Amino acid sequence: MFFLNGLLFATWVSRIPLIQKRLDLTHSQLGLSLLAIALGAVITMPLSGWLVDRISSRRVLLIFAIPFCLAPPFLAIAPNIYWLSFVLFLFGAGHGALDVAMNTQAFEVEKHQQRPLMSSFHAMFSTGGLAGAGSGAAIAAIGWSPFQHFSAASAAMIVLFATNYPHFVHTQHHQSVKVESAPKKGFALPPGSLLILGLMAIAVLITEGAMADWSAVYLLRNLGSSEAVAAAGYAAFSLTMALGRFSGDTLIARFGNESVVRTSGILATIGLGLTVATPYPILTLAGLAVVGAGLAIVVPVIFSAAAKTPGVETGRALATVTTMGYFGFLIGPPLIGFIADLTNLRFSLGLLILTSLIATVLARQVRR
Repeated sequence: MFFLNGLLFATWVSRIPLIQKRLDLTHSQLGLSLLAIALGAVITMPLSGWLVDRISSRRVLLIFAIPFCLAPPFLAIAPNIYWLSFVLFLFGAGHGALDVAMNTQAFEVEKHQQRPLMSSFHAMFSTGGLAGAGSGAAIAAIGWSPFQHFSAASAAMIVLFATNYPHFVHTQHHQSVKVESAPKKGFALPPGSLLILGLMAIAVLITEGAMADWSAVYLLRNLGSSEAVAAAGYAAFSLTMALGRFSGDTLIARFGNESVVRTSGILATIGLGLTVATPYPILTLAGLAVVGAGLAIVVPVIFSAAAKTPGVETGRALATVTTMGYFGFLIGPPLIGFIADLTNLRFSLGLLILTSLIATVLARQVRR
């Protein structure tokens, strides 16, 4: 499921510049449309966490796979910014709910195996992102339209989801409750430690979201690269992220969460500096690759730490942190667009250096 989620999301990302050009959207208009993804995800993530603790993560995956799988072809034929934003809202709603449910599935497997596995699961998301971005670059080069591209990707997603659904974990609701005292009625603010993990997730995923939505635009419009090279930017980012995540569980077991997260934050900062400092597309691709390696392990560590928060149901804990984190992932790109229209895209992407440093500063919070 991680692979399929990354595949379909990257498929959309790889053709953003062409859709922006077809609808003649400014950076701010594109940013406003991307905000619809954030709105859809932020609405469904808490709902997904609530449903996970009551009807199981497996059933939640089935429910929300429908809008996520069916939306992409309609993105390609949206006649104006309004329809584009509406379909992006549905796409984001499915994406956000699936994220909470599949991370709950991953935590259950990690708990059963009694060893770090979250990074490997997230590696599959990055591998899907690599496959989506890489195929996007190839398909753009041979001249397929976004509608043909997205229709094929959606069809493949539906077939693969149906094939793999029987193998998803059968979790029993309420089995993940870790509350030692009687549950309280009504709304309760999440523990401070969980909110700090959420802040870390926001900071890291702002950068990840910006790389997804703006790396291709930056390469194409600011550096004058071809559409194929522009699509390859996110592929380079996804490749090193996947490699980093596949090795992440081993690194965590050897060096511990705190050391790995602190080093990762420094590496991502260096990569961002290279990405925005050079006028050469080949060096920008290298910078994006370094950013991918730096961000690779941080989010899996944060999610795993959140799921172990004492006194909070697993679904609720993951919903809190994923909602906060993916709010950053999805709200970051629109903000980048607004700032780019006020200044320029190079400057707005350069601001991400500050967000990447937050992971280094708060690394101690992931010790558990």
